[in-house]
Amino acid sequence: MAKKLKAKELVNLSRGELLEKEKALKDELFKLNIQRYSGRVEKPHMFSVVKRELAVVETILSTKKEK
Repeated sequence: MAKKLKAKELVNLSRGELLEKEKALKDELFKLNIQRYSGRVEKPHMFSVVKRELAVVETILSTKKEK
């Protein structure tokens, strides 16, 4: 996973970049879930980290959609 972006940095990204970031985070969460169900999660704390970042990106996307 790349370095964690702060919400202030994410607000400055374009809608396309945010959609790419959202797709990457969803893909990473999918891979973590596959690891969970196969019984070999190396970093279980990443579930909450990825979900939190995904929520921030989705929130920023929805605020940009309203404008």
